Amino acid sequence: MAARPEEWASGEDYQRYMGRWSRLAAVGFLRGLPPLPAAAWCDVGCGTGSLTQAILAGEQPARVLGVDPSVGYLAAARARVSDERVEFEVGSAAAIPAADREFDRVVSALVLNFVPDPGAALAEMTRVARPAGLVAAYVWDYADGMDMIRLFWDAAVELDPAAAPLDEGRRFPLCRPEPLRELFASAGLTEVRVGQVSVDTVFVDFEDFWRPFLGGQGPAPGYCTSLTEDHRAALRESLRATTPRTAAGAVALRARAWTVRGRRP
Repeated sequence: MAARPEEWASGEDYQRYMGRWSRLAAVGFLRGLPPLPAAAWCDVGCGTGSLTQAILAGEQPARVLGVDPSVGYLAAARARVSDERVEFEVGSAAAIPAADREFDRVVSALVLNFVPDPGAALAEMTRVARPAGLVAAYVWDYADGMDMIRLFWDAAVELDPAAAPLDEGRRFPLCRPEPLRELFASAGLTEVRVGQVSVDTVFVDFEDFWRPFLGGQGPAPGYCTSLTEDHRAALRESLRATTPRTAAGAVALRARAWTVRGRRP
């Protein structure tokens, strides 16, 4: 099956699928940055506002600009985040609607692997950072550390080997420590550091685990919703058979994100 463009339109479906885990990872990601109260922040690819919310809750910002190309996601972010310090605007990692050297912190959550040209995106993020400002990001470890997605693609490829090229673990070689380090260093950033954050992804039962894959937001749900009803039912049962559960029936998994940061000279 050929890859199809990811759909990023429904904030509610994205929140159910990945946004709730992104918020947990955001807290750990921010803990790894040196504190700077009253800073100006730019959240690039802000989506439904998970990272922006974490910035407001823990970083005492003077201002946050959230930028995303999806009008639907921005509407969800505005509905979830009500704070006079925050603005949300249409834009992208390759075209941030801001002046040169405008922000002390330029951050991005789960975005760099999806942009067509990560180098150009990082150059744009660096452009809007002030001298000595931090540019930082985190991405899921799709190959080895994102249990829910690993289980999904292993089951999907077992049934349909042609789905293998859609597996994020294969598609996104950037989502590893050394490629991230090299990307940030090649942008001319200094003091480049790579780390990791792990969060629990706990579902009350298998249905709670399965349902987010039906929302169509992102590669795995996009593939799932493109299937015939019979094929999707077969995938569901295959995944049910391979997904570990506790004695109470809960699905308790882990998700690891790689973090990276550098300072603009």
